[in-house]
This record gives sequence, structure tokens and C-alpha cells, in this order.
Amino acid sequence: MALIQMNYLSNALLRTVPVNVILPVDKVSSKTRDYEACTKPFKTLYLLHGMFGNYTDWCANTRIQRWAEEKNLAVVMPSGDNMYYVNSLIPFNDYGAFIGEELPRIMRAAFPLSDRREDTFIAGLSMGGFGALRNGFKYADTFGYIAALSSAITVLDPTFHPIAGDKAVFGDLAAAAQTDKNYQVCYEQLKTRVAAGEAVMPHVYLACGTDDEFITSTRALRDQLQNDGVDLAYDEEPGGHEWDFWDRQIKKVIDWLPLDDAEQGFSSGAID
Repeated sequence: MALIQMNYLSNALLRTVPVNVILPVDKVSSKTRDYEACTKPFKTLYLLHGMFGNYTDWCANTRIQRWAEEKNLAVVMPSGDNMYYVNSLIPFNDYGAFIGEELPRIMRAAFPLSDRREDTFIAGLSMGGFGALRNGFKYADTFGYIAALSSAITVLDPTFHPIAGDKAVFGDLAAAAQTDKNYQVCYEQLKTRVAAGEAVMPHVYLACGTDDEFITSTRALRDQLQNDGVDLAYDEEPGGHEWDFWDRQIKKVIDWLPLDDAEQGFSSGAID
């Protein structure tokens, strides 16, 4: 499994940005002792970190690299810089466009990734869970599957205590809640497009720990999506807002995604 740190000039953010990419291209056949040929583009998961984190979080704190290798899954991990993965009030901080439009385009130009919607997934935890929902619904023509873990979906609720930098990103929360910075607005807009036959609703996976402060809001979203007939997988288990929970859950997410069995061979992650 190749783990690549890529730096490129982002047009949406107008600066050079780092991205970690897991790419299962270094598998060697145990029979021929040569590299396995890549017979088709890789299915791809865009994986978003939470508040205070960066592009290194998922590899540092979970076993995502091992599990991606087992399923021949490419994983793209950008930095969200505490901006909730939406277009900020600050100029040159268009994080929504960065995630939903620019990043898939650049990654597909750089690596052998599938450009098919059904092969392209988005997931995240906490702030990244909010970002996965918002951008998964807004850019449903790009992402066919959304996984949101311990999602900070109360960020625009003025009755819920502030998290960090909320107003710096959204400005007036009540006003922002009426715009497509709100994942619910994106969801309602998508429902209208789906009803008109102009779009397809993504498959959704929701999970939260029973000791997490976001469990109530996650259950409410679960009920809403189920009532609307969305293809939803839901899981809750003991745990808080913590990496042990997300490590377990990202394995469940990978098992839920429509992935192929890994090709035979060994790679940089193999242990003899």
C-alpha cells in the first residue's frame, strides 16, 4: 500500500495544500514476484477529519491503511482547517468547492481513480461528519455514498453550545442556517432534484457513540432519513467522541461500501 503526501496549488483556497493519499498500487504477486497490474481505476473514499485535526489524523489514529489495502480502496485525506468544509466568509477559503469539486478533479488527474459516482464515497468524523453530509448532499452527482460518524450537526443550532470558530466560519448562525452551508438545506434541495428525476439520493451511513453529546441529534437525523425513505445504515454502540470509536466505525464503513475483494499479492503493509 503506497502512502503518498501530495502538495498542490488549490484554486479554491489559493494556496498550496497537503493531502494524504492511500493508493493500493504496490501489490506484488507471490507467484511472479512482479507488480500486479491495475486492471481498472480505484474506487475512492474522501475521508474528512474533525475539529483541531489535519490530513494526517486518520492514518495516525486508525487502521484505515490496512483496511483500505484489504479492499483495494484508494483513500484521499485533505485538511479542513476548522472550516467545516463549507465556503467561508474569509476570501480564498472555499472549502465546500475544494472538497466537492476541486479535490476529485485533481485527484483523478493525478492518480488512477474511478470517475464513476457509484465508485466515489465521502466520509468524516465530527466536523468531518458535518462536512460529509453537507458536501455529499450538495455534490450528490459526485458522491454515491456518505458516511457520517459522530457528526457535529448541531453547529448551526443557537441553543447548542458553541464548538470552536463557528461564527468565524458561518457568521450569523440563523442566517447561515437558511443557506447551503446548512446540510439540511442541501438535503432538501437534493430531495427536490431527486423527485424531479434530476439526481439520485446517495446511500447514507450514520453512527454515533451512546456516550457522545451528538447522539440525540444523530438519532433525530436517522429518524428523518428513514421517514423520507433514504437508503440508510445506522449504528450506535457504547463509546464517546474518541478515536477508539472511530477506529471501529471506519472498519464498519469500509465493510458497508460496495467494494471488491482484494486481489492476491503482498504489499508494503504485508507482514511475514
